[in-house]
Amino acid sequence: MENTKKIVIVDDDIDVLSIVETILTNEGYIVITAGGKEEGLLKVREEKPNLVISDVMMSTHFEGFEFAAELTKNKEFKGLPVLMQTSISVFSSPDEDAMRFARNYRSEMNNNDIDVLLVENKNDGTAGIDYKNEKGDIIWLPISGFIAKPVRAKNLLEAVRKIIK
Repeated sequence: MENTKKIVIVDDDIDVLSIVETILTNEGYIVITAGGKEEGLLKVREEKPNLVISDVMMSTHFEGFEFAAELTKNKEFKGLPVLMQTSISVFSSPDEDAMRFARNYRSEMNNNDIDVLLVENKNDGTAGIDYKNEKGDIIWLPISGFIAKPVRAKNLLEAVRKIIK
């Protein structure tokens, strides 16, 4: 039986796009690829996917965050799950509120100079990115989770299956 679940992958690295697309296509997912934020937004609008997987750093250090923020804040994409692919270490939060954990880590540990904190609560699945934008403002961006780079098929499929049932 063919899977009708659509996934949009956004990454500026053609090799990563190809690998992730192959893994997901072999599992029966319909995969649409985009090379950056603007193309990704267009594909999401056109295809109405069940999930988006995005790289963090593309043409700029913030492009992946900006793309995910557009998806999470725009009513047109309400409820669309977003997984971020990253080679940045992800903190596993024991706190029920991932954002509170990130903010406490910054203040209590005197780590305000950190540009990016990726936080995931393994108990309830909440996740988010706490980052400083180009103006120096600290932004909280809730997302559905993270995929570690280099991508491993088992981890990718596990994360996708958890979100797309």
